[in-house]
Formats: sequence, C-alpha cells, structure tokens
Amino acid sequence: MLIGGLQKISLIDYPEKVAATVFTLGCNFSCPFCHNADLVEPEQIKKHPLISEKYFFKFLKGKQGLLDGVCVTGGEPTAQKDLEEFIAKIKALGFLVKLDTNGSRPQILRDLLKKNLVDYIAMDIKAPLQKYPKVVRKDVRLGDIHESVSLGKEAPDYEFRTTVVPGLIEKDDILAIAQWLKGSRRYFLQQFVPEKTVDSAFEKVDPYHIEKLRDFCQLARPYFKKCDVRV
Repeated sequence: MLIGGLQKISLIDYPEKVAATVFTLGCNFSCPFCHNADLVEPEQIKKHPLISEKYFFKFLKGKQGLLDGVCVTGGEPTAQKDLEEFIAKIKALGFLVKLDTNGSRPQILRDLLKKNLVDYIAMDIKAPLQKYPKVVRKDVRLGDIHESVSLGKEAPDYEFRTTVVPGLIEKDDILAIAQWLKGSRRYFLQQFVPEKTVDSAFEKVDPYHIEKLRDFCQLARPYFKKCDVRV
C-alpha cells in the first residue's frame, strides 16, 4: 500500500465517529480542481515521502479502544492493488472502515462489500454522467460510475458528495445529479478549495458564495433523505 499521509485523529472525516485518516497515493482521474495534487500528480508522487504499513499498523494497534474507525482516502484508494488486504488488516484490529472513492472500479467495491470489509462508502459524484469526461479529464466508463452508485447504496452506510466548482458545476448540474441519485440516503455539496490544485489555473477561481451553495442545496434537498453543504 502506498501511503502518502496519515491524520492521526479526525472528528469530521467519518461522520459521527472518531477516526484516523490514511491517504493513499495515485489516482486514475485528473480533476483540475483537486487540492491533493501532491497525492495524484505522477511527478509529485515520485517526490512524496511514504509512510510504511509497519508504522501505520503499529500506530493503529496503539489506538484500539480510542478510535472508532479508519477513513481510507486519497488519491483514489481503489487504484491500490492491495487495498483489500490492507482493509482486512484494519478490520481484524476491530476498527470500522470508511472508504472514499471516485467510483471508477465497481468490481473492487463489490468484492469489499461481499466480504463485509467496508462499513461506510463515500463516493464523489464529479458531475452529471454526460459531463464526466470534461470534469475528470480522463477517459471514463460511465457504466462503471453508474454501477458504483448502485453498489454504494448497498453499503451499511454511505453518502454521495459533489465538489461544486464554478465553471464546471452549475445549478442545472446539481439538479441533474439530484434526479440521478434520487432517494439516496445522503448527498453533500462541498465547497471548492482553490489551493494546490492539479491545474494551477483553478487556484484563481473564486468559490461560490456560501449562500449560492445553500440555494443549490435547497434545490436538491427534496430528492434525498439528507442533503447539506460542507465548507
């Protein structure tokens, strides 16, 4: 497992849980607004210091009874060949596991769910399906994204979320996503952070005003059991 970062305690990454967050290296998307460029850009990954699994699991064993779970994020965790083995070790220590994913590899999600290795799935919905290639700047199999949405709903707990970037995501896009995901348990609109972006041009993009995000949220709210804004 290529571990590029470890947040030893978080009160926000795993809803209603106290968790550690582990950041994996590498991603198969190239979203220009991503503010984890050091985790996803190939040239930056080469220079990024790694955290050993030995260190991580030594830390985790010392937190048994103190932490509820572990959030595995990235980058894109499903890009890691040994993700299943890594999560199985976490579960064996008695921790809950939350997986953050872009939904591009439904087979991995299916296997993790089948083996009861994931307790919470948080899937990033980049855009309405027809806009995915523009937003992620990579070839993407839209059927895989759609399948991952269905699989996410089968998890013990789950959420979908969209980073709302001016110029890429507009009001009509939020409505289209809401109609697509209608009936889902949770949907969050996330504020865009113009810092250390994959495409440096996006560092000059002003985020939507919070009131605009709330207006978007109000539009989407009737389609979900819970819909809110994260800043």
